[in-house]
Amino acid sequence: MNNYNLVIYEFEELYEILVEIKKDINLNFEKVNKQQLPDLNSKSNYLIFTKKEIPGLVNQIVFKDFPISIFKLLEKINIEFIKKKFHDQSEIMIGNYNFNLNSRVMSFEENKLKLTEKEINSIVYLSKIGKAVTIQELQAQVWEYQSQLETHTVETHIYRLRKKILKTFNDGNFIISKKNGYEIKKEK
Repeated sequence: MNNYNLVIYEFEELYEILVEIKKDINLNFEKVNKQQLPDLNSKSNYLIFTKKEIPGLVNQIVFKDFPISIFKLLEKINIEFIKKKFHDQSEIMIGNYNFNLNSRVMSFEENKLKLTEKEINSIVYLSKIGKAVTIQELQAQVWEYQSQLETHTVETHIYRLRKKILKTFNDGNFIISKKNGYEIKKEK
């Protein structure tokens, strides 16, 4: 939980409770006023807990059921931070494309492409390596296939993936075929 901050707005009871148990919890929290709220939209490492919804403010959790037991309160805070962390880790950018790893969707502007687990894993692996990756390495790392037998699984999957990307995004150069394998096109 300590990667994120809990921000409390117009919820004095919650703030008082957290101050009282501060030594027993691993949580950064602060109370903000109305003038400080607009600054929070430019930050992503916080969750705002409030009693009523604030229009136009992101990352807010509205507590409608109060009073609540301390155990339920801490459980609710933990769950909300876990959800935020899960969501924050699911979105990545590779080149011009946004990838939602949870839903396995590749998108650019209004175009979206649903990918298979192997396709998304291949793209993520290629982007992390940052250079040409051999077919054997993709076989071992993405498909977990370690046989010495000749197989064209990787080539077939990459070929189909490149066709899907070309058809949806008109981009025939996102995954580049090299003499020694495949790589993701580097952005300029």
